[in-house]
Amino acid sequence: MILSLFRKKTATEPVYAVYNSIVAQSRQPVFYAEMAVPDTVTGRFDMISLHMALLFRRLRHGPQSARDFSQAVFDLFFKDMDRSLREMGVTDLGVPKKIQKMGNIFFGLLAAMNEAMDRNDADALAGVLARNIFDGADTPQLRALADYVIARDAELAAQPVETITGGTVRFETAA
Repeated sequence: MILSLFRKKTATEPVYAVYNSIVAQSRQPVFYAEMAVPDTVTGRFDMISLHMALLFRRLRHGPQSARDFSQAVFDLFFKDMDRSLREMGVTDLGVPKKIQKMGNIFFGLLAAMNEAMDRNDADALAGVLARNIFDGADTPQLRALADYVIARDAELAAQPVETITGGTVRFETAA
C-alpha cells in the first residue's frame, strides 16, 4: 500500500483509447496516397504529431484535469516513440537524443500551429505544414492538408472535453 504512493502514475484506459485513436487516424492511407505525406517513419511521426497537436489545442483551455489528460497522452506518445526507436535498433545511448529531438519537433509544430490557427491564418498554417510535413516544399496537396487540419480543429472543438478525457475522440476521415 505505502509503496503505491511512490509509483509513477501509469496511463489509464481513456488515455490509451485516445492515443490509439490518434495513431489510427494518423495511419489513414489518404494522407500518404492522396495528400503526399511521405510514407516513411518520419512522415508517420509527423502525422501523429499533427493529430496530437490538434488534441492539445482542444484541451489547452479546459480544466486542470484536461491538461493533466493531455500530459498523460503526451507521456504515452513518447513512451511509444521510445519503444519504436528501440525496435528499430537505436542504442540505449542514442534513444534519449532522438527523443529530445522528437520532442523539440513536436513542440515547434504545436507552437507554430497554435499561432497560425489562433489568428485564423490559413496561409500561415499551410506554411507550418510545408515546413513540418513536406520538408519545406509547397506541394499541390498542401492546401488539402491545411483544410483537413482546420476542419479537424473545428470538429474537435465541438466535442465535449469530458467525452475526450473519458476516452472517446472522433476524427472524420481525411477524404
